[in-house]
Amino acid sequence: MADWGFRIRRKIRAVNRGLRELRLGAYGAVHTDHPIMAHIIPIRRCNLACTYCNEYDDYSKPVPTEVMVRRINKLADLGTTIVTISGGEPLLHPELDDIIAAMRRRGVMTGLITNGYLLTASRVKRLNRAGLDHMQISIDNVMPDEVSKKSLKVLDRKLQILQENAEFHVNINSVVGGGTHNPDDALVVGKRAIELGFSSTIGIIHDGDGQLQPLRDRERAVYREMKQLEKRHFTRLNFFQDAIADGRPNDWKCRAGARYLYICEDGLVHYCSQQRGYPAKPLEEYTVEDIRREYVTEKPCAPYCTVSCVHYMSYFDFWRGEQTIKASGLQPANSRPLVQIQRAD
Repeated sequence: MADWGFRIRRKIRAVNRGLRELRLGAYGAVHTDHPIMAHIIPIRRCNLACTYCNEYDDYSKPVPTEVMVRRINKLADLGTTIVTISGGEPLLHPELDDIIAAMRRRGVMTGLITNGYLLTASRVKRLNRAGLDHMQISIDNVMPDEVSKKSLKVLDRKLQILQENAEFHVNINSVVGGGTHNPDDALVVGKRAIELGFSSTIGIIHDGDGQLQPLRDRERAVYREMKQLEKRHFTRLNFFQDAIADGRPNDWKCRAGARYLYICEDGLVHYCSQQRGYPAKPLEEYTVEDIRREYVTEKPCAPYCTVSCVHYMSYFDFWRGEQTIKASGLQPANSRPLVQIQRAD
């Protein structure tokens, strides 16, 4: 059982984190010429090979820490309020703690998306000291299968380690769609997360080509039940998923490239993980003018988009900023498209 000192530290950090989120959220709601969130990749390599994932390889070297720190400083200079480290598997980067500490020195909220396999008690404590604010782990099933090894059977002990040691917020994301075999696994994962004191969400995942596949009847039912768990335990602005679950398009203004940036291991800015290829401009050369252009650029992939973070960041501006430029030719990420931009009439 966690000692009282740990409980007090975790509570104090939760209060401070909440106050920072309110302040940064208010700034993002008022000002439009800066990114609210960026995902940044310190290593493309992953220790797993989930068949639906198109965001990893098994050979890439870590991005040098000094390069990562320069990129983080550039994001901070652009006014980015949240930086989330993703991959690949970011825990494979040997100096990840230094990268997180550099983020905190610049005053941004720090997030980490990991498969959780490499977590130990000592590793979690190092993340505490580095100043991590949020961690998300996606668990795809109860028992590992040929689609995904991110299973509750393997990761439950890792979740207990987090419960006993993490001073940062932990969210466990369960999934439906994308070839998962048993939709009811999502409920088992979600209920276990809540039992351990974490927040729980559900995602609708794409297939190996980055495309949305229609949910089956049982998947939709599980999705609805999981949404009820979310409402009781964690407030999420994810109304867009209701349409996705029913196979309906969403009518929204995607602000990728402006309010949300995806920075690959090569330091290029992309719309998101599923639309790598545009603008594909070096982050070091990215300016407010680029942000303003992408803010008013309509993306044709938006109606059936499943990338939650882009939706969340775009909520800040759903009521303003008409999009007057059309981006055409967007394709799944693995096709590496050349995107042409044309002005709307």
